[in-house]
Amino acid sequence: MGQTSTNGLREFQQRAAKYNSVITLPQFETTTNEVATTLRQTIANGNAALDKIGALQPKQVTFKNTVVSLDDAAYQISLVANRLNLIKETSTNETVRDAATDAVKQLEEWVVGLDYREDVYKALKAFADTKPRLKGEDAKLFSETMRDYRRAGLDLPKPQRDEVEKMRKELSGLTTDYESNINKAQKPVKFTKAELEGLPEDFLQRTKTGDDEYTVLANVTTDYLRVLDNTKSEATRKRLETERDNLARAENIPLLEKILPLRDDIAKKLGYKSWADYQTEVKMVKNAATAIDFLEKLKTGLQPKFDAELAEFRRLKVRETGDSNAIINIWDWRYFSNQLKKEKYNIDAEQLRVYFPYQRVLEGMFTIYQKIFGLKFEAVHAPYKWIGDLQLYAVSDSKTGEPLGLFYLDMFPREGKYNHFAQFGIIEGKLLPDGKYQRPTCAVVCNFPPPSKDSPSLLNHQDVETLFHEFGHAMHTILTRASYSRFSGTSVPRDFVEAPSQMLENWVWDKKVLDSFAADYRDPSKKIPAEILDKLKEAKLATEGTRYRRQLSFGLTDLALHTQIHDQNANQALPLSNKVLGDVFFPMPPDTAFVAYFGHLMGYDAGYYGYAWADAIAADMATVFEHSPNGYFDESAGRRLRKEIYEVGDSRDVNISIEKFLGRPRSLNPFLKKIGIDAKS
Repeated sequence: MGQTSTNGLREFQQRAAKYNSVITLPQFETTTNEVATTLRQTIANGNAALDKIGALQPKQVTFKNTVVSLDDAAYQISLVANRLNLIKETSTNETVRDAATDAVKQLEEWVVGLDYREDVYKALKAFADTKPRLKGEDAKLFSETMRDYRRAGLDLPKPQRDEVEKMRKELSGLTTDYESNINKAQKPVKFTKAELEGLPEDFLQRTKTGDDEYTVLANVTTDYLRVLDNTKSEATRKRLETERDNLARAENIPLLEKILPLRDDIAKKLGYKSWADYQTEVKMVKNAATAIDFLEKLKTGLQPKFDAELAEFRRLKVRETGDSNAIINIWDWRYFSNQLKKEKYNIDAEQLRVYFPYQRVLEGMFTIYQKIFGLKFEAVHAPYKWIGDLQLYAVSDSKTGEPLGLFYLDMFPREGKYNHFAQFGIIEGKLLPDGKYQRPTCAVVCNFPPPSKDSPSLLNHQDVETLFHEFGHAMHTILTRASYSRFSGTSVPRDFVEAPSQMLENWVWDKKVLDSFAADYRDPSKKIPAEILDKLKEAKLATEGTRYRRQLSFGLTDLALHTQIHDQNANQALPLSNKVLGDVFFPMPPDTAFVAYFGHLMGYDAGYYGYAWADAIAADMATVFEHSPNGYFDESAGRRLRKEIYEVGDSRDVNISIEKFLGRPRSLNPFLKKIGIDAKS
């Protein structure tokens, strides 16, 4: 995996031609003018492509010049939308980020309008009237394209249809603003050294801003978690939790009070009971009632475990504070969860960091993924870098040498950058009109602790889990063989998309896997002792009830907001969300607005339940490797995952893909066992 020259990339592209495929690097816009020009050209080209479909006479329509042409046009638009979205999240130039944000907004609003092109709909309807006999991926593309028109309201009388279009355009602008406010939200919180008792020296050095002054940014997730996990001072924990739960409040609560009623209104005009029903129709779960029922049953099933864990946390707090009436608050659970791990399981997450220097973890993960999926990763020179330490890798099939795609790595935090962990598709896989296959390019964007002057970037165990997870999405994107962009890579139902990646998190809990890369950076002969890993697993299970109740609180809040908030009670969005969060998990700090900073309410609206839903599938899928001769290194299981899940994407019903991978019907038992619920009860 040594660094190769620019020639490496050129050679890679030439090799792709032998496989009748294309490897392309995105041409990133670097000035506000370039962003504006791209936007204009994209809209002009998109309109021209649709004009062509719309001009067809009923006698001329074919599958290719209607349904496929529409997928082709959508693909060209998505290439630009993906690129601008990445620029908005990663550019180091604030004015370019702002320009990209505005462009994404305009593009999304224009895209909404494309659903309402009556001339295009007429051409597709004329093709539908020929009662075509299509099979496989073609049949799926046709039926889902027609379903989209129905879901956009094309069957409604024109005045109602126009109203829905107008509302959807307004909605797309509001959601972009909401997300942008989250990215911009910053809150430096100053503490003294005494107030940060329990935090390691490297953290104190990095956050020191004056004599006995340490500044923690409430909006930097890794720093927020480090303080909540480690600081002994309850006042500090409470203050930082409260500041974080009020990020973007002033900007986003008014927006939420517009967004939720607007969504509800659109859904009702389209004939759905709620936005949650509208959103879930196209997912595995099919409707809101099933999603709510799934979460409620898990909530009830977890209750005894959750209660037992809280009793343990309370015991520790009583002992630490000397207050026999102490209660566990939302700002306490992480700290006492951590204390429990230290006391009962002798696990100190901070001390484990020495085993996970970033570069070794990355290379170790690469080795594993190359082995099980039959791949080869090579570092290649990126002609354009938006940040100095950006890396670019080429992925090919290890047996045939066939080029499969490219991925960028942007791994450390900086101001103005997307502040979480994600994989961004840039160029999706697709069979092009000229018969060649466009291989994908994507980016993995993370915020791991940066290296310090004394030590390399050191990850905690959860960071390692996150890296394996996000890179799973990159594999899903790159290994696709779907013909249409609509089905390629991670374009699967949203309540399935996390499953393959969540499954790969299991790898970092396996001793053999960890021994292949985890070692003390000061003395690489020292591996993680087996008893520490066993304790880590026990410790994870010991607090899994609490962690999972938190997940369920987000899922149920999301569904409550999207089934209960409408025009007449928009101002109840904040009280309702705080009530549900409090009922399922812990009462929220008084006068806070967690939902204002809950970005999933936009891209994952009425879909957060999908994490638990996908987790259940992931736990089941992991059993395939667990029961294989070579466990998590099993190549035949890896090839099956590649062939039955990654390559097909959404080109067939994912239920079929899951069963083909499992070799049997799905089961919920592995998941229940994983989160500590007795599967028999």
